[in-house]
Amino acid sequence: MGSITETPTHFNQWPNDRGFDANYEVKEPVELAVTGLIPAYAAGVLYRTGPGRYTVDRENGETFQVSHWFDGFSQTHRFQLVASDDTHSSTRVFYNSRFATDYLIEQARTTGHLNKVSFGQKQDPCQQVFQKSQTEYIPTDPSSVNIGVTLSINMPGVDEEGSGPAVDGARWSDASGIRTLWAKTDASGYKKLHPETLEPIGLASQKDLHPDLTGPLSASHARSDPVTGDVFNFNLAFEPALMYRVFRVSAATGETSVLASFPGAPAYLHSLLITEDYVLLSVWNSLMNPAALANGGSILDAIQPYDPAKSATWYVVDRKGDRGLVATYESAPFFCFHTINAWQEKSPSDGPDGVEDIVAELVTFDNHGILRGVLYENLISSSPEAKAFAPEKRAGYGSKITRFRLPGVPSEPTKEIKRVTTEWTMCESLSPELPTMNPKLVTRKHRYTYGVTDRGESTWFDGLMKFDSETKETLLWNSHAQSAGEPIFIANPEGSGEDDGILLSVVLDGYSGKSYLLCLDARSLRELGRADVNGPVSFGFHGQHVAAHGVQTGDY
Repeated sequence: MGSITETPTHFNQWPNDRGFDANYEVKEPVELAVTGLIPAYAAGVLYRTGPGRYTVDRENGETFQVSHWFDGFSQTHRFQLVASDDTHSSTRVFYNSRFATDYLIEQARTTGHLNKVSFGQKQDPCQQVFQKSQTEYIPTDPSSVNIGVTLSINMPGVDEEGSGPAVDGARWSDASGIRTLWAKTDASGYKKLHPETLEPIGLASQKDLHPDLTGPLSASHARSDPVTGDVFNFNLAFEPALMYRVFRVSAATGETSVLASFPGAPAYLHSLLITEDYVLLSVWNSLMNPAALANGGSILDAIQPYDPAKSATWYVVDRKGDRGLVATYESAPFFCFHTINAWQEKSPSDGPDGVEDIVAELVTFDNHGILRGVLYENLISSSPEAKAFAPEKRAGYGSKITRFRLPGVPSEPTKEIKRVTTEWTMCESLSPELPTMNPKLVTRKHRYTYGVTDRGESTWFDGLMKFDSETKETLLWNSHAQSAGEPIFIANPEGSGEDDGILLSVVLDGYSGKSYLLCLDARSLRELGRADVNGPVSFGFHGQHVAAHGVQTGDY
């Protein structure tokens, strides 16, 4: 008599397990079945990256498991969208994918552990001692490093020699001009991927950009100037002294300039902002103890308990001249993963003519509990821990969109600590994340923000949203057991409105265990079409769309 296999139950009958441990790899492009209509201006390449699996079957029959979602084995996905032509009446979609961590997967299979600094992986105490005793190891195999949070196309400074300067946005001229593809994370290292096969083919670090960029931490979300293609980021060094270095990489020359260096409390910072004239670095309340990293701990181990009495600090750095650190501000405490946009505008308060404020929008949290909330055991729909955690997540870990104002940015550097005001917070009931917008409006005032929602219907995200910052109204797309990822906005090149375009999002159908590329009208969030994948596409972090003709996503 055969054994009876119990069917797992899922929180709210919303299965999502396959999205976290997809282990589905398609190395050669395959054409996907398309239903509905995907506009011709979507033609180009959509890349997605993030963790592709968290378990590995070991030689001894046991199973190795990664504990934190941020530490899953990275995988990159490529959707090539081909516009209709004389022989094809509609847009065609091709898909391929590849893991970029074969060395690490094999290490886990044979040894049952990983010799690497992680974000939040639970470590064997004996292995921690072993790691501390090791001398600094510089890897040579690109698949031995787990880098895969964001992607950059033709990244200056580490781009191919002889490829020519990128001037006036030509860095992203069109999809046929994809020379290089680089993966980034919250560290100073980069991984080079083949732009078509997605094979990991190289490594680089910020020290290759500039000898002063020696620190281990940086932002996954570098920012690029939408006109020049210049890239802006920071590097955080712990020794010989704690130091933030804000830098620019010129797309025209490939040269890197350190715009400002200043001491500050070390923190885990996933993103930053730029305006037309400034880099805006907000050091929110995720302060770190560097000694914990030095002793073999994870980044999560190094992040100190949230202090609701400690202000967040904002640094304003001149990005076009040589004024360096222009001003320092403080605000009410908060935590953040993702910034949205920032811009300069004339100050509404009485003051000298020409005085400008900086306005910034971010997705904020009231504490950093979400960092532990994204352990796999808290996310997987069939996990008992996730079922118990879901109500707690809604009660204490929700996010919102917050608009801040930095009044009276001085024309000359000042040591006076100025105060940030909070203009409004919105969308608390939706708990938005992974925000995107029309890339044409980067560094300028925008109206619409798109993102995923977490309304408590799933143990992960449960819909897509559009927020109107003028009317404060929201639109939703959601369907039960359909788990959507980050929505990428693609502008209609013939359109005039800010929301004239489409959204592309990879969605897991929890019932079938397979994914599809969803195309929504960005104005109404009405479905236009979809392309079905014959397997699960793992829940990734972020993506890049390189249009065949039109506006590119850029670094965000």
